[in-house]
Amino acid sequence: MPLPNFFIAGAGKAGTTSLYHYLRQHPEIYMSPVKEPCYFAPEIRAGAMDDATQRHVALQSKSLPEVLGDGGAVKAHGWIAAEWEDYLRLFQGVTGEKAVGEASAAYLWSETAAANIRARVPEAKILLILRDPAERAFSQYLHQVSVGMTGASFREHLTRCREHSGAPCVSATFPFLEAGSYSAQVERFLASFPREQLRIYWYEEAWRNPGELLGDAFRFLEVDASFEVDFSHRDHERRAPRMRGLHRGLKRSGLWYPLKALVPRRVVGWLRGAAFRKGKQVTMEAADRRYLVDYYREDIRRLEGLMGRDLAAWLR
Repeated sequence: MPLPNFFIAGAGKAGTTSLYHYLRQHPEIYMSPVKEPCYFAPEIRAGAMDDATQRHVALQSKSLPEVLGDGGAVKAHGWIAAEWEDYLRLFQGVTGEKAVGEASAAYLWSETAAANIRARVPEAKILLILRDPAERAFSQYLHQVSVGMTGASFREHLTRCREHSGAPCVSATFPFLEAGSYSAQVERFLASFPREQLRIYWYEEAWRNPGELLGDAFRFLEVDASFEVDFSHRDHERRAPRMRGLHRGLKRSGLWYPLKALVPRRVVGWLRGAAFRKGKQVTMEAADRRYLVDYYREDIRRLEGLMGRDLAAWLR
């Protein structure tokens, strides 16, 4: 069975989902049909998650039979590929593509993923995207609100995350803040792979020109760099429900999707506009940004020294 020869390894909420979908368009690239299988990050397992996170993964896993399309059995939390045999199923569709990859943002945060990937696929190429950690945290918070994992205000959520720092299980609050402390995370990949097997992008710079980003990624993966990507599809537009408590209640009750199915399609867009704030309407409070800049300041300085890059914009 073919193995991946490259990995999109994070950071989460830094455009890895968009990169995954854009790479899938290339005829010489095969991407796992499942994003975030997390096989090489043993910290991400059903038994190491709180109940709410397990429910979220189980809900995602319900679509696996259709996604895999091989008629095989699927585990309750099968979206997380905990067994080697399950992981290999993600690559059964490879038909001679030059670049075979998968995307699991947890690999960057995981303390063991870099070494685990190195042990199985020592020649693997690694793609990383690093984003201003304060903005990354706010984006993750908005995602958690949208899927009903929290109904707290952003500051309340940050306080809970500080209280649960180093918690024994994965949840909405852990590793929420830890995921943005990049210096040790990048060091692990630098220690596990030669520098020429790593491509590190900076979110604020890379996504300013997606065409250049994809062209560089294609050259790195040694596929046809002249392939033109369709950028019309956009993932995860920034948005926030106007009524967090009601939104979370509907999501957690299981009523969200049945109620949505009853709404005529022509009305859905209007309701979405009424129920959610979008784009530039959704911003982080200045006080919350200062809080996070103070939290990440020392780590950002270490990353500057490690990468030889001025990151003053992240400290403003």
